[in-house]
Amino acid sequence: MKILVPTKRVPDTDQKIRVKPDGSDIETDGLPYVINPFDAIALEEALRMRERLAEPVEVLAVGIGTLEYEKELRNALAMGADRAMLISCAMPLDPWNVARLLQAVVQREHPQLVLMGKQAVDDDANQAGQFLAALLDWPQATFASKVVCQGDGLLVDRETDAGIERVRMKLPAVVTTDLRLNEPRYASIPSIMKARKKPIETIPYQELGVTLEPRVEVLGFEVPPPRRAGVRLKDVDELLRRLHEEAKVI
Repeated sequence: MKILVPTKRVPDTDQKIRVKPDGSDIETDGLPYVINPFDAIALEEALRMRERLAEPVEVLAVGIGTLEYEKELRNALAMGADRAMLISCAMPLDPWNVARLLQAVVQREHPQLVLMGKQAVDDDANQAGQFLAALLDWPQATFASKVVCQGDGLLVDRETDAGIERVRMKLPAVVTTDLRLNEPRYASIPSIMKARKKPIETIPYQELGVTLEPRVEVLGFEVPPPRRAGVRLKDVDELLRRLHEEAKVI
């Protein structure tokens, strides 16, 4: 069995993000990057599936971007991925074109499962997984909080607004992971050292036969307004009075 795990390089969410004065982009000088947290969860689940299943499982981590993605792919190798592949592309990509490139990688590698984060924390689009499943004509399960292998398929618990929905699906399939699926492991120092020597296959996106078709144009960036300070009230009566006298209907 082969599991393909797309891993996006995103700014570290623990750092303060600053916007350039002209609003054209974010300030990247000195900004650390990490594997998208939801993709790290997907990678962890792929590694756990490899540990649980009796059959051999190959975990392939894929990144799409410039050579700067190598650090994050080596982190994926250090966590336990068997292989890493970089699709070299300097153009900014919207979810549709990400899905089209991943479709070409799937057709090249023939995995039985694509495990990926439900969204990237930099753009929060939550579209690439759904687009990919549609392009491949594969069954999909989004927002997975539990994944169980059953014969030639999966049993997936999905987090929805109405509660947990359980679906059964056959492979090959696309599954996008939610926050509560697992806690990604930390790479050990020996694993990090070994990962530095492992090869990363680099493929220019043109070799995949995909002509990029941008569908989204970013017009600008701006910093969200600061939150107003909260007010501590004495009791429920004061809360009701303030709601009646001061609350505004938007």
